[in-house]
Amino acid sequence: MPIRVCVAGVSGWTGSEVARAILASSEFELTGAIARRTAGRDVGELLGLPVQGALVAGSLEEALARPADVLVDYTSPDSVKQRTLEALGRGIRVVIGTSGLTAADYQEIERTATEGRLGVIAAGNFPLTAALAKHFALMAAKHLPSWEVIDYAHADKVDAPSGSARELAEALGEVASNQRAVPVERTRGDRQARGATIAGTQVHSVRLPGIVLAFETIFGLPNERLTIRHDAGKGAGPYVNGTLLAVRRVMQVTGLVRGLDRLLFEL
Repeated sequence: MPIRVCVAGVSGWTGSEVARAILASSEFELTGAIARRTAGRDVGELLGLPVQGALVAGSLEEALARPADVLVDYTSPDSVKQRTLEALGRGIRVVIGTSGLTAADYQEIERTATEGRLGVIAAGNFPLTAALAKHFALMAAKHLPSWEVIDYAHADKVDAPSGSARELAEALGEVASNQRAVPVERTRGDRQARGATIAGTQVHSVRLPGIVLAFETIFGLPNERLTIRHDAGKGAGPYVNGTLLAVRRVMQVTGLVRGLDRLLFEL
């Protein structure tokens, strides 16, 4: 039987590509789609495909008129948490591609998923190359004692840092302790210029026109430096394979898995 999937954010940059891939696959079935601004339109028409006979819904409750096994969410940080908790309450597993959630948010999601014996997979970045960049940074942190993270995004991205940068900083804090020659609280001048401290890592967010998405971890030693960087292109295609991998794997997961790298690699 195909995995029944509901896509929230079906009209968006990534959600639309994920929905097209689901419609083209016999492994999955698109049973629901959510996009408030385009609610009422046929999902096929919205995606530039033949009419599918399924209308885009404005809410999760409406979209679940047909049952789903997995909710894929590529929406906005102000709605993803509540929608995830609602889906779990209805017995539906969740794949989160939306950024902007905090560690506290994920703790609540993990607790709810575990209590319901359901799975959630969340990643700030689903392309394989992004998973590799995070994986290599965590490897480097075991041997290099000092680092900082910079994330780059388009000017209208409202959340800072990005989900990728937050996920990376929290994972780095689990691997090793970041060493600073001068503690941030002893900064002279504007302390904010040192960035946000997340799990012991200084994170800096750049928001400018002309940028798509990127993040980098910079490691420093006396007289040498290592930079591990991932850049996203203009197309959302690289996100699709990682998202569909997560849809497959979430069916066997109980609780929360954060990061595509945790599905691919053992650290």
